[in-house]
Amino acid sequence: MDEIDVVQVKCPECGTFTYDQDVLDLTIGDYCIVENPYDENDVVVGQIARKFKIERQKSTKSTPKVMRKATPEDKKTFEELKLKEEEAHNICWKKIRDHKLPMKLIKSHYYFDGSKITFYFTADKRVDFRALVKDLAYIFKRRIELRQIGPRDEAKMIGGVGCCGQKLCCTSFLKNLGKVHMKMAKEQNITLTPSKISGICGKLLCCFEYEREWYQQARKTMPQIGAKIEFKGVKYKVEDLDPFHGTIKVKDDDGNIIEVNVEDIKR
Repeated sequence: MDEIDVVQVKCPECGTFTYDQDVLDLTIGDYCIVENPYDENDVVVGQIARKFKIERQKSTKSTPKVMRKATPEDKKTFEELKLKEEEAHNICWKKIRDHKLPMKLIKSHYYFDGSKITFYFTADKRVDFRALVKDLAYIFKRRIELRQIGPRDEAKMIGGVGCCGQKLCCTSFLKNLGKVHMKMAKEQNITLTPSKISGICGKLLCCFEYEREWYQQARKTMPQIGAKIEFKGVKYKVEDLDPFHGTIKVKDDDGNIIEVNVEDIKR
């Protein structure tokens, strides 16, 4: 099977994403210039964290390529922009307060070429920020964009630790936030308690969506709830399934419930 070389690039402000290495000679620890995963018209400086191969048929045309290795000048520019972003953030926050706008400023981002500044914010409803944009354009003498984002994008930008104890999926590897439904949680036998099924953004956990296929495949190897089975000469009724551990709970005619490994039933 034909394979291609890919690298995982860790960006301070974007998280870790996979890029096509193409023909570049890259090693772990190298700094490189890659497409901003959130804006195809911008680039960022990242560091190679891992190298591996994937089958070409599993790659997609949307997988971006590493543009080039970063020069010392690139890294210096990137650090200077981080300082400018902090200054721009403070100025924008003060202007929001002066205009008494009902919005929460989340992040400020300079394009790598310095031509544009994007301010990300959240709000409960639409906000008329035209006067604010004029003020900011006059101060910075650059193109200004104010972009309203939702709770999930806010968590993705700020980062944090999920209920599993790991770094948030959306800031570590999950580029596209798919639609998540309550049905997905039910399929995975998750207790439907808000604190158990919600992320720090207050929305349903993203892992329900990308782990769904695994649970669906695992369930195909297990009997359905309510099915009648025979185990060690005794007839049971299936009461509950645990695809993650590969076990089921069954009840006999006397009401006794035991836990059985699915593989033991198949033997």
